[in-house]
Amino acid sequence: MEVFKDTSIFLGKFIYYFLESLIFHMVPRPKKKVAGEIVLITGAGSGLGRLLTIDFARQGAIVVLWDINQEGLSETCRLARKYNPNGVHAYTCDCSKRLEIYRVAEQVKKEVGDVTILINNAGIVTGKLFLETSDEHIEKSFLINSFAHIWTYKAFLPAMMAANHGHLVCISSLAGLVGMNKLGDYCASKFASFGFAESIYFELRDLKKHGIKTTIVCPYFIKTGMFSGCTTKFPALFPLLEPEYIAHKIMKAILEEQVYLITPKLAYLTLALKQVISSKMALALGDFLGVFDNLKNFQGRMETDKVQTVAKIHQ
Repeated sequence: MEVFKDTSIFLGKFIYYFLESLIFHMVPRPKKKVAGEIVLITGAGSGLGRLLTIDFARQGAIVVLWDINQEGLSETCRLARKYNPNGVHAYTCDCSKRLEIYRVAEQVKKEVGDVTILINNAGIVTGKLFLETSDEHIEKSFLINSFAHIWTYKAFLPAMMAANHGHLVCISSLAGLVGMNKLGDYCASKFASFGFAESIYFELRDLKKHGIKTTIVCPYFIKTGMFSGCTTKFPALFPLLEPEYIAHKIMKAILEEQVYLITPKLAYLTLALKQVISSKMALALGDFLGVFDNLKNFQGRMETDKVQTVAKIHQ
């Protein structure tokens, strides 16, 4: 009897979610309002962090910017304050240091308030063959790309749980789902951040904290300083992503409370081939698309997410 009950509930949910997905492919999903929300963005001094900061400021959110680069922070502040003069707060923070994260987090709570939207965006990449990557660089990759997510959750999640309100955003990578050449430490750290964010998502569901949303972002390589020199064999099929485009997609995913954002769409086929049908078929597709050779001209270095220009994010 219990099995019949569980099966009926599953089938009911399956049909409901299938119809919901079908409907929202034809009509736009409702978007939540973020005006007045306190949004903390790590790695906000450049790249995606800067673009997301500007868009949140335009929508009336109170934005808290973290970055180790003071010059980049100042420029992001200047741009964001055009839209929300009194709602932009910047803090210098080295996200590779646990105690510094905790210290600056306490400062934010006292001076701004409890963070309600946390965007873990800070990241670094070495882009070298595994045996050419120093121990220090490997540790740094994990400290920023993985452990920083854990420490920021520790710092800000308790208040979200107390209020049953919040949104956790993990900027992972397609390299957090599929291993790639010359990205051993990067892939491992991004796999870790994806697994951590997904695990906390399920944990919050089990705790009935339905007011706390999760969005996990897995984009392909973005045209920022992190992956300067990367190429793509078929730009129409597997393009290097423009920063403004992916920032717009991330904002849309957050406002629509999507759990997963994987882009480009062709990545779903690669993942399906790898996980469900045949790993050899996935490798054949990857070879055809040139995915495994995209980093052959990439100059390995410790690099953060930088972009030289800030274009207007599309509505």
